[in-house]
Amino acid sequence: MNKLFIHKLLRPKGKVSFIEKLPKNAKILDVGCGNASPYHTKRQRPDLVYYGIDISNYNQQEPERYADRYIITPPENFAVAIEEMEGTFDAVISAHNLEHCDDPARVCSAMMKSLKFGGSLYLAFPCEKSISFPKREGTLNFYDDPSHNYLPKYDHIIYSILANGGCIDFSADRYRPVFGFLAGLILEPFGAILKRNMPYASTWALYGFETIIWATRRA
Repeated sequence: MNKLFIHKLLRPKGKVSFIEKLPKNAKILDVGCGNASPYHTKRQRPDLVYYGIDISNYNQQEPERYADRYIITPPENFAVAIEEMEGTFDAVISAHNLEHCDDPARVCSAMMKSLKFGGSLYLAFPCEKSISFPKREGTLNFYDDPSHNYLPKYDHIIYSILANGGCIDFSADRYRPVFGFLAGLILEPFGAILKRNMPYASTWALYGFETIIWATRRA
């Protein structure tokens, strides 16, 4: 079975589904584009004009080959680099980046402003309750990842989006899609024994680890 189909089935409001719905030849900014995101995004949608920005080459596969522009900038300049691209993109993706930022509020504001009017934002980050989840390889408890700097507050992020001219198209402070949740429930005995997350973010779906927000810039 096609992996993209499985992702869309288990996580209909996940990153793969967001990317699929973008207009043809859309220009996108991937904020925190590690884990081979340029490769995976362009394999899914070769037509997209892809810009990626990060603070280092984290788990990449030839990013310069797949990204139309690939930006590495120091952490203290991260928000500034995004601010310099105001009004540029049809879509912005930020999948598990905010929790690593030195100034997440400024980064969130900069991402909204980097969108064209009518442009779309995808945000995913650990939910506030994840500080009490079990510890697992692959991160289930917020503190499993020592590079996490900041636990995003759902209400604060929603406020920042609205304050910067956005409207909320979809939001879930603990994203628990039905099929993903069921897959996580079936696989949880193995995850608990092995102390690791199960495939296709099914463990995250079971616990509601992720906050996911889709938004549009209207003003």
